[in-house]
Amino acid sequence: MTDITESKTGPVPLSQDQVRGRIEARLASRHRKEKLFRGLGIASIGFGVLAVLVLFTDIISKGASAFVQSQIQLQVTYDPAELGIDKVDHESLAWANFDGVIRSALRERFPDVTGRRDKRELYSLVSSGAGFNLRERLENNPALLGQSETVWVNADDDVDTYVKSLSDSDEGFLGRTSEQKAAWIQQLRDSGELEKHFNTTFFTNGDSREPEQAGIRAALVGSLLTLLVTLALSFPIGVAAAIYLEEFAPKNRWTDLIEVNINNLAAVPSIVFGLLGLAIFINFFEMPRSAPLVGGLVLTLMTLPTIIISSRASLKSVPPSIREAAMGMGASRMQVVLHHVLPLAMPGMLTGAIIGMAQALGETAPLLMIGMVAFIVDVPHGVTDPSTVLPVQIFLWADSPERAFVERTSAAIMVLLAVLITMNTCAVWLRKKLERRW
Repeated sequence: MTDITESKTGPVPLSQDQVRGRIEARLASRHRKEKLFRGLGIASIGFGVLAVLVLFTDIISKGASAFVQSQIQLQVTYDPAELGIDKVDHESLAWANFDGVIRSALRERFPDVTGRRDKRELYSLVSSGAGFNLRERLENNPALLGQSETVWVNADDDVDTYVKSLSDSDEGFLGRTSEQKAAWIQQLRDSGELEKHFNTTFFTNGDSREPEQAGIRAALVGSLLTLLVTLALSFPIGVAAAIYLEEFAPKNRWTDLIEVNINNLAAVPSIVFGLLGLAIFINFFEMPRSAPLVGGLVLTLMTLPTIIISSRASLKSVPPSIREAAMGMGASRMQVVLHHVLPLAMPGMLTGAIIGMAQALGETAPLLMIGMVAFIVDVPHGVTDPSTVLPVQIFLWADSPERAFVERTSAAIMVLLAVLITMNTCAVWLRKKLERRW
């Protein structure tokens, strides 16, 4: 085997060793480039994984403490004179002085506290919402009137923050906690009357101005109602549009224009859909603000392009032989689509719908434009009740000045990420479970 090289005197044949050397040099250069490309790919993946790990580590380290809450044990007496009632009914309980009962229990626990300022400092150990817990207990068990019992009540958010910051050397971040209050906290800890329990309030309460009373239940229910409206509207409309465009629509300039616009709508910023919902649904149709119904309509407009595109891709993946065989057996065009093509394409459609719902669940900007940024305490019971959603709740808490809201913001992000990961996992599992290879 020889090769030819040019010189001033004409072509000069190369020896086999020279040809082999050139080939080996080219192969070595190609292998170096392949290794470099492979190394860059591995480095990119490693950087992405590292960024995700840093993100998750930061969120979990800040939010894990929100799942526990400092509670103080008190010996309370439901004294009718202190409460200002003589019977247990809904009207009497609404005006009962449960805060006075808690203050009496604190004074009995710390009898040496006598000054007005010191008492006010003592009363701030307990959450301002502790009275609601006592009212609920008395309402559920009217026989407690005139009796005493030992209860655990939530500590104030400043106390909770201080307790969670305590290290093994008992040196914590005082913040807005005075040294006197820190001494009382240490006494309660030493006697076992202050412990950290699982924070059920975080999952059972709505929003609150007080961090220790704030929860995500109202936001979770609002997100669920909004997604139900979105799914009920976007999935059937999106699938029907995909079937028509893929199976029945003639191929002309109008259908081409529709397809181009659908693809463009999938890339439109989500806040544009919020402006559209504000102009049409609220200003023109005068629908209620901050309602899951309006939020679902806005998210339907945003999710439709994604569902249409994924549904058309699923329909295209069905082999033409399925259609030809059905038509050869005498089936009509509608029967071919509904009885043969659609069942085979449904797994891909469901996957696209789940991914679209996961995207809608994490949206904030379009919902801010329709008023779902309102402060909502009560849990919504219908699609027309005022409500908020979990991403907006996270946005509100992140803007709060209280230090205790930092951990609750991260904890809400953890819950949102868990829901999103679950939805995407279901989409992957559904695709693997139901897909068919042709």
